[in-house]
Order: sequence, then C-alpha cells, then structure tokens
Amino acid sequence: MFIAQQKKKENIAEYILYMWQIEDIIRAYQFDIDAIQTGIIRSSYLSEEEQRQLLEWYTSLIEMMRLENIQQSGHLQFVSNTMADLVDLHYALVQSKKHPDYHAQLYKSLPYMTDFMQSVDTSLQKKDEIEGCFVFLYGVLLLRLQNKIVSQETAVALEQISKLLALLSYKYRFYQLNELELESLEE
Repeated sequence: MFIAQQKKKENIAEYILYMWQIEDIIRAYQFDIDAIQTGIIRSSYLSEEEQRQLLEWYTSLIEMMRLENIQQSGHLQFVSNTMADLVDLHYALVQSKKHPDYHAQLYKSLPYMTDFMQSVDTSLQKKDEIEGCFVFLYGVLLLRLQNKIVSQETAVALEQISKLLALLSYKYRFYQLNELELESLEE
C-alpha cells in the first residue's frame, strides 16, 4: 500500500507493474488473508498501525478481485483505468507536434514493440501497443525474479521500451496536473 502510493505519485508505469505484481501475489496466496498476513505483513518492518493499514489494503484488494471475478487472471478495474489513461495520453502525444522527444523515443522503441507483439499469442496481439510494452516489462520482471537469464536482445528491447514508458510516465505527471500542452497535428 505504501509502496503503491509512492509509485503512483512518482512513476505511473512502475505503479501499474507493482499492482500487477500485487495481484499475482494475492493469487499465489490463494486469496488467503491469514497467509498474506503471516507471509508478508508480519514479516515487514512496519509499525502495528502500518501493519493494520496494510492488512486492510490487502483485504480490500482481495474483495475487489473477487467482485470483479479476476481470481485467475486479469487486472483490477482501477488499474485497468489507469492503463487506459496512459494509452489515451500516448495517442494524444503521438498526435501532438509539441512533443518531438516522445516521437523520437517511440520511433526508437517501435521495432522492439512490433517484434514482441508479433511473437506472442493472438489475444495479446489485439491489445494496445502500450499495454503490450507493460506485458513485456512484466514478463522480464518475472524472469528476473526467477533468476532466469535474459538474452542480450531482450535486454536491449527492455532498455528501449523502459525509456519509452519512463518518458510517458514523466509526461503523465504533468498531464495529471493539467500542465502538459497537447496540440493536434491537424491544428
């Protein structure tokens, strides 16, 4: 909860990836709040009050996941809404002539994004390219958590796609504050 709040303020891409990880942790603990309390909450170096808040947070996430029927797969609606906001911003930036830095970074990332999207199953191919970038990053994160070796080609793609999402996250902070100028290419 505390990490999620911090990431949401500082880097929206990291927030989304973190929330995906939390969803998977809840699934790994089979929605058992007692097991989460023992395995995660009590083993943390938090005060009793912070542990109570964290327990409430996990409990509410479990309830939401059950209500939204995403026990096996899928993402919480508020996380999906955040992803949709990022996708919308991505397309607004693509249409704007005021963000050549974003265009340049997107151009550098496109070959890696295209290669990844073509290499995965057809259900992912129907997703937006930005969501595909997140799926790619999350997959690499899972590989690293399992201490698996990432190929040099994957590492290069990871670096480029990470730069794109970092720039998108940076611009998102200003967008949230209504301080990001977006001008359509047609204007």
